[in-house]
Amino acid sequence: MPLRRTDGTEPAGRCGAGMIVVTGAAGFIGSNIVAALNERGTDDILICDRLGHDGRWQNLRKRMFTDFAQPEELLSRLAGRRDVSAVLHMGAISSTTATDGDEVMRDNYIFTLRLVDWCTEHRVPIVYASSAATYGDGEDGFDDDWSLSALRRLRPLNLYGWSKHQTDLALIERFEAGKPVPPKCIGLKFFNVFGQNEYHKGDMQSVVAKMTPVARTGGTVELFKSHRPGIPDGGQKRDFIDVNDVVRVVLWCLDSQVERGIFNLGTGAARSFADLAYATFAAVQRAPAIAYVPMPEALQGRYQYFTEARMERLRDAGCDIAFAALEDSVARYVRDYLLQDDPYR
Repeated sequence: MPLRRTDGTEPAGRCGAGMIVVTGAAGFIGSNIVAALNERGTDDILICDRLGHDGRWQNLRKRMFTDFAQPEELLSRLAGRRDVSAVLHMGAISSTTATDGDEVMRDNYIFTLRLVDWCTEHRVPIVYASSAATYGDGEDGFDDDWSLSALRRLRPLNLYGWSKHQTDLALIERFEAGKPVPPKCIGLKFFNVFGQNEYHKGDMQSVVAKMTPVARTGGTVELFKSHRPGIPDGGQKRDFIDVNDVVRVVLWCLDSQVERGIFNLGTGAARSFADLAYATFAAVQRAPAIAYVPMPEALQGRYQYFTEARMERLRDAGCDIAFAALEDSVARYVRDYLLQDDPYR
């Protein structure tokens, strides 16, 4: 029997039996969430996505689900339903080079807020994807202070990051103004996620996915030279995190007693692109062969040399998940997926 508050409602941290909606379900992180749900015995899933022509349907080829909807029809399909226990909202136009502002705001901002409205009305928990792109150039650090005053100081550099930032602002304004919100509403600012089921992303695939075919065939991997004093070539750093760890945190947020917040999701330990390359060569058992090439001039002025998630707030909220070391994550990804005939989870 589910625990209940004195007012008769279920605690936000308890996700009862019922259908789980996963948006962006055929995408990189979404499909891994569906896989994890299946693996813990949950098949009653409404997957929401556009399958398009990029082969992302293969991310779901091994998965079980009970319903499918495209984003345009999701809210009408949910109308009148009382069996939804949670929404995991990963769907978005996530390309940092996107330029169609109307399309990005429709998919990333308007759709998210309408979904939050539905969750508010029906008392359904929602965990959604924000992004580290909301931090802009990162010169002011990566502190996930989710107060409205702190969020207003952020200056995203691209349309994708701006759309996610505006969504965060809109939801925090609701929190601080005491307006109705879902019983659980948590955003996660993903840093540099890599792992299985990212193959449809083309040029937006992780560096590991791009380097592995080159490294395994004896080729030379190219990394950018540094154009900043004191930073060696290949010494630009990112907070790289395994998609398996990301999924574990998403499900922890769903199951936990935490009711609201916007939290960073990285490892909290920045590593260099050179580290990533060495780990990839080690995984394919070849000696490193790295060439450093000039960074395109158009990119030099807006290139991030360092990202690292501050993780104290998520830890203080009770999340004690231990993240895999970079070398272990790369080895697992390369060995178990990228070198296999069937690389899908």
